[in-house]
Amino acid sequence: MPHGSVQPLYPAVKRERARLVPRARGRVLEIGIGTGRNLPHYNPSNVDTIVGLDPAAEMHPRARRRLSETRLSVSLMAVSAEQIPAEDDHFDTVLVTYSLCSIPDPCLALREMRRVLKPNGTMLFCEHGRSPEPPVARWQQRLTPAWRHIAGGCHLDRDVPALLTDAGFSIDTLDTGYIQGPKPLAWHFRGLASKNPAK
Repeated sequence: MPHGSVQPLYPAVKRERARLVPRARGRVLEIGIGTGRNLPHYNPSNVDTIVGLDPAAEMHPRARRRLSETRLSVSLMAVSAEQIPAEDDHFDTVLVTYSLCSIPDPCLALREMRRVLKPNGTMLFCEHGRSPEPPVARWQQRLTPAWRHIAGGCHLDRDVPALLTDAGFSIDTLDTGYIQGPKPLAWHFRGLASKNPAK
């Protein structure tokens, strides 16, 4: 989720990051690193290196400032997740937080994430998306065309679990629910996924 669209939810989103990001380990690929809001939440003793992808290179200076306050080894790359410049089976962890909503082709991006994740690796995800309540979901669909234009391409109505399974992931754990904030923005998915060997 681009920075502007997260403002109404910021305290709750920060708590979600703090719950998920410390689980990253080994070689980490972070999708949509943006201004580096996840950096304070990594556990440096569990992480070898981090590659942070974000096509919005104008955000990287702020990420570098945050990085200077950590003991992490991070490489920033101004590329999109639809074409990840890494070998197959390269990363122990792929982390994606508040980014699937704004990636132009989330299906292709997730297939790329699966490609570069090791067979025994872990996908960590925390995203907002389509509510299971039909009235809220209808509002999400109505609002998304205008919201995309004011919030950096952010979609309110993406079905994150369906996107993950369609891309060849098995969802191992999944926590869902509303966090504090406007309901069309506040339905959340947080969990762990792995490669589905059958795909």
